Amino acid sequence: MSQIASRAQLRLSFMRWALFIVPLIMLLGFLSGIISGSGEENGWYQLLEKPSFQPPGYIFGIAWTILYCMIGFAFALIISARGARFQILAIILFLTQYILNLLWSPLFFGQQQVTSAFYLIILIWIFAIITTYIFSKIRALAAWLMIPYLLWLSFAMALNYQIDVLNPDAESLYAPAARADINEL
Repeated sequence: MSQIASRAQLRLSFMRWALFIVPLIMLLGFLSGIISGSGEENGWYQLLEKPSFQPPGYIFGIAWTILYCMIGFAFALIISARGARFQILAIILFLTQYILNLLWSPLFFGQQQVTSAFYLIILIWIFAIITTYIFSKIRALAAWLMIPYLLWLSFAMALNYQIDVLNPDAESLYAPAARADINEL
């Protein structure tokens, strides 16, 4: 006997997906940043001239925590929308933009490729816009949860561009490793 799932069953399905997806999205995002040495403590990054609208470093951690949580919930809404039209396309688009997002920190901070990172963030932004549009065809709430992410990507794109403009030699900057005098030990 085939019947439509009850609201309680649908909520439970969403919650199971959310309990798996949200922590995974957050974990992978933070690992990308940690592995690439992102943040203010990065010696190379400290040498760069920053634009006047650059927020304090701690803002990035707060913002990305909130954003990863929101896009994780958005993705869980889409995955739990069984049989929805465009669901497979939405999943592919989300994963594409998310994988590109995970590659940005290693490119910018790890490989110190500011210009290439700028082009990458443009690509992320384009895929995120398309993803949000397709999400809106499946679950309006999923699309709304993506909007702060799109806004932050727009800000990050402007920040990346300005850092590129202010530091035309960024790729060739070298931050010397910390040294310790053996006699001081």
